[in-house]
Amino acid sequence: MLDFDSLREIVATIRKNKMRTFLTGFAVAWGIFMLIFLLAAGNGLKNGVNSNFANRAKNTITLWPGWTSMPYDGMAGDRKIKFDQSDYNLIRNKIPGVEYVSPRVTQNVILSYQKEYGSWRLDGVSQDAAYINNIEITSGNGRFINKMDVDNRRKVIVISTEMKKILFKEQDPIGKYVIADNLVYHVIGVYDNKNQYQNNPPAYIPFSTAQTLYNKGWGFRQIDFTMNGLKTIEANEAFVEKLRVRMGMMHKFNPKDRSALYVRNMAESVQETEQIFNAIGFFILVVGICSLMAGIVGVGNIMLITVKERTKEIGIRKAIGASPVSVLRLIIFEAIFITTISGYIGLLFGIGLIELISYLMLMGQEAAGGDGPSVFKDPSVDLGTVVMATVIMIIAGVLAGLIPALRATRIRPIEAMREE
Repeated sequence: MLDFDSLREIVATIRKNKMRTFLTGFAVAWGIFMLIFLLAAGNGLKNGVNSNFANRAKNTITLWPGWTSMPYDGMAGDRKIKFDQSDYNLIRNKIPGVEYVSPRVTQNVILSYQKEYGSWRLDGVSQDAAYINNIEITSGNGRFINKMDVDNRRKVIVISTEMKKILFKEQDPIGKYVIADNLVYHVIGVYDNKNQYQNNPPAYIPFSTAQTLYNKGWGFRQIDFTMNGLKTIEANEAFVEKLRVRMGMMHKFNPKDRSALYVRNMAESVQETEQIFNAIGFFILVVGICSLMAGIVGVGNIMLITVKERTKEIGIRKAIGASPVSVLRLIIFEAIFITTISGYIGLLFGIGLIELISYLMLMGQEAAGGDGPSVFKDPSVDLGTVVMATVIMIIAGVLAGLIPALRATRIRPIEAMREE
């Protein structure tokens, strides 16, 4: 155990060799600091990019019709592709693995309630859009569109929290009526738009209602669906190619004609992003380990110098009866003391910098109104990783001090006292 006399002697040695102690401690503290900072930066970048996928299910595929750019099967190029009920039936009933499907019709309108008004977009969707777009309606804020709303073409609307704040102030909007360009809609729900990175989140109405009022009762310009079972980038690419073939047969266009059908595959984008971040994470881990190794090497070199400088002192100690164990203990405890204090300082500075960055980012986000996509968010680091890195550094410091300390215990007193 480390008694008071030993501690006092260690402190006296540190004071006597301030520069040497500073360099040793700096190497340790810097290694811990850099590991924490790099891991936090990697996590912040990953969290920021992942948050941009939060407003939609990560296995969502979206289709838009375009214009053909090449002749096909006797038909001329430059034809406009149009989606209708047959496209919905194909996706919904004839493609294995499809879970949720929602056509979409959009319309920009002026929404008003009494004297308050604002310009927003109406999205006509099915009940499945709640799952596809991760739309959250908390308790007490009504409900989302259901199948009966769609089947009966009801004029109901689900508004965002932003719309509620502007149109209704402190009033409860559930059950009230809003006017959208002279058409009256019954408010049935308020969804939380905190995960919607769009600057102007839409209101939702039944797809069938939007189709009747804004699309001449026919067709739609977009269809979203979720697809299960596609675990790799290759599987996603193969599925999209097969889908192009199926859609090409239905609408008479060449599957290689990319302008005829636009496809956004969220699952493929997520998997590509994860691959990038796995590579970044590995690189950060390597750099962090190298920083730790630099600290370990620094401790080892300084301990070798320490033993060399104190060879004569060690010889005197042994000559007056000090046991090899007591000499070994003193040097090891000095290594533990310096490594532990320095590692703790590096840990504090690393966590402090992370908290400062998080605070500044939060203030910046609040100043910007909390809108817009983020590329850096919550730069946190796992506490277990931090503790493990610190413990590894302490153990490494002990081992680095152990090697010269064992050498010192083997020196004969007479040889040590002759050492200059």
